[in-house]
Amino acid sequence: MGIPAGGLTADQKAAYNRDGFLLLEDFVSLEECERLKQRAEELVAGFDPKDVSIFSTKNQKQHTDDYFHKSAGNISFFFEEKAFDEKGQLVQPKALSINKIGHALHDLDPAFRSFSRSEKVAAVMASLGYKRPLPVQSMYIFKQPGIGGEVVPHQDNTFLYTDPPSVVAFWVALEDATKENGCLWALPGSHKEGNVRRFIRTDNGVHFDKDMPHYDVTQMVPIEARAGSVVLLDGSLIHMSHENQSPKSRHAYTVHVIEGQGSKWAEDNWLQRPVNFPFEALYEEATSCEKVVV
Repeated sequence: MGIPAGGLTADQKAAYNRDGFLLLEDFVSLEECERLKQRAEELVAGFDPKDVSIFSTKNQKQHTDDYFHKSAGNISFFFEEKAFDEKGQLVQPKALSINKIGHALHDLDPAFRSFSRSEKVAAVMASLGYKRPLPVQSMYIFKQPGIGGEVVPHQDNTFLYTDPPSVVAFWVALEDATKENGCLWALPGSHKEGNVRRFIRTDNGVHFDKDMPHYDVTQMVPIEARAGSVVLLDGSLIHMSHENQSPKSRHAYTVHVIEGQGSKWAEDNWLQRPVNFPFEALYEEATSCEKVVV
């Protein structure tokens, strides 16, 4: 694909650069939302939970295992922390216990690949000045009713670091996201403070290189989003979501994109693809550019 036209307006880019996030309403049709939701349900139905992995942003190191690392290059399933009883048995049906699916949906599943590599996604990246945008991670997040886990304040650059930092997230509301069912909350302008910490991979496992600073969550603003909306997030933006204690789910799809020209993927990121499965660019600024494998 050549560089697409369209994308963000000047006012939208100014708002994104000022706040570190931008709500784009009606970015996705409700029909497309339903197709992605149905595909996620099909994937969960076909999943045999022999290997149980739990996703947590509170104690990522404790819950990180070989299954998690391999998810960088496949489609894997992660349960909610509150999905099991003391004996390790699911307390409700599998379909209501999954936290998320990740992390290579954007490459390996036709439905999610089609959205992640659509011209409208590419057009947004082009309007932000990206020369060789590379989708590197994707997640289908269920935010299950009653047990949808809290996501503590964090930055996406912490987990998907490039030098210089370049992550942009497309957070797609597949269902209405409200304060009641766990919408995103963000600290406007916090992206201007730069990256706070790293989640790094070593021979001895993975760990954060420093503690997360304390943030006054009362200064955060809710980003309520109707189904079909996209929330664009700068990788250095501090954002979070509360537990979903409501009876309504909050399905969302997220794809993270980095700059593949002029930014270097960190070799100690937790997410490392097999050498025969490199990231694929949405487009290249010039066809004469040499392919960069990251």
